[in-house]
Amino acid sequence: MNNPIDRRIIKSQKVIQSTFLTMLLEDGFDKITVKAITEKADISRKTFYLHYVDKYDLLDTIVNKQLEELGVICEQKKEKGFIEGTVIWFNYFEEHKAFFAALFASESTVSFRKQLLQFIMHQLNLKIIKLNPEKEAEILLKFLSMAVLGIVESFVLNQLKASTEDTAKQVGELLEQNIAMVSR
Repeated sequence: MNNPIDRRIIKSQKVIQSTFLTMLLEDGFDKITVKAITEKADISRKTFYLHYVDKYDLLDTIVNKQLEELGVICEQKKEKGFIEGTVIWFNYFEEHKAFFAALFASESTVSFRKQLLQFIMHQLNLKIIKLNPEKEAEILLKFLSMAVLGIVESFVLNQLKASTEDTAKQVGELLEQNIAMVSR
């Protein structure tokens, strides 16, 4: 028999995460403290520490949730071409731009970059394996993943002039061209 999670736990986690996200967008990650979160959320420090080790653990929890959402999107766009699938992917980043911009703007969110890079590498590896399961493509995979991460970062920080759709189409075309080399 499954034990449902206590509603108080869910409520506490939601208020902590919501407060953290608000503070992240307003103040940036580096300025957030556990004390500030608990004061703004009107909870005790004990309540915070019942759920999270520190603000980095809280960030990891939220980032993991975002990556799970991206994973669902990747599953849904599986049958689409590179360009159409990349447009869908970039639309997700457009919808959550403020969140990702706050993370990319912080010097303290190295774990976020690593997690996103691993996620991108995994998704691209699935495409590469589908085209040619025998070919070793470690360098290409790392190269493309780092490039995509850099473009996503520039996109969410509004450093690119192109629209969401144009950016996504160009990235999709570049991925398609480079991954096609694997099948040769």
